[in-house]
Amino acid sequence: MSKEIRTFVAGHNGMVGRAVVRRLAALDFCTVVTRNRDELDLTDKDAVEAFFRSEDIDHVYLAAAKVGGIKANSVYPADFIYDNLMIEANVIDQAYRAGVNRLMFFGSSCIYPKFAEQPISERALLSGHLEPTNEPYAIAKIAGLKLCESYNRQYGTDFRSVMPTNLYGPNDNYHPENSHVVPALIRRMHEAKVRGQDSVMVWGSGTPRRELLYVDDLAIAAVEIMQIQLDQWKKDCEASFSHINIGTGVDSSIAELAQTIARVVGFEGEVLFDLSKPDGTPRKLLDVRRMHAHGIRATTKFEDGLAVAYEDFCERYGEQVSA
Repeated sequence: MSKEIRTFVAGHNGMVGRAVVRRLAALDFCTVVTRNRDELDLTDKDAVEAFFRSEDIDHVYLAAAKVGGIKANSVYPADFIYDNLMIEANVIDQAYRAGVNRLMFFGSSCIYPKFAEQPISERALLSGHLEPTNEPYAIAKIAGLKLCESYNRQYGTDFRSVMPTNLYGPNDNYHPENSHVVPALIRRMHEAKVRGQDSVMVWGSGTPRRELLYVDDLAIAAVEIMQIQLDQWKKDCEASFSHINIGTGVDSSIAELAQTIARVVGFEGEVLFDLSKPDGTPRKLLDVRRMHAHGIRATTKFEDGLAVAYEDFCERYGEQVSA
């Protein structure tokens, strides 16, 4: 690759997009193109068409998405399915029409059935019912994956999809109500520590198990997969599914995660569980053998990545919390 490769990172201000930009900048083999939301609304077809027509983009990393935790998915299901469908449809279609050489779509492990056999292989897709609490978001992500697959079949494009497990790291969403489990617990533990609380309440029973991936490990994997030669990628997809799981291959219970987060944050009180709140999927551990077959492995230890995430939280939001 060379600096002449113009690479559009859609969603560069989000956690995943920023990690991809960091990785591409470190490798320094392409020119990265970005647009803020006020400069380019990805849900606006005409705006996306005009962007691709004017920018001569070679590669696309489609990391833009509307995301959130269980509560956000429950409260805003229409927003989650509509916004994500529009973003995917516009970017993928206009990338094809503009002759983009290669595109990567970032999905989510929530595309898999609630009671999929563990660890979850790529072949589990569409083999059972989805988790109800985030079904609209999952359906949108399945649609994005299938858009890439269908454009490849019909038009011969080189559009690739990766399905990361639960992510954490710098620039996460720490909204008190709409965030995922790790940033939500980081904020809750920090607030409890600052205010001298004796306990912190965690949604659910604490028994569900989750696999967690540091976002920069995802970015490294994504860039590596993007560079796989097309004939090798096609052969790999013919032997399996057209998307590939990205994860660590290791999971922990929510209770264990909560205790680890408390330790890193420095909260010394009791961790309690609200059994009246939903647990979500009982377990979600990805089968990452295909990822490993390409020589790609996650290397960041959870506590190390968590320390970086907590430092990021304190820099961005720490002063907002008072005793």
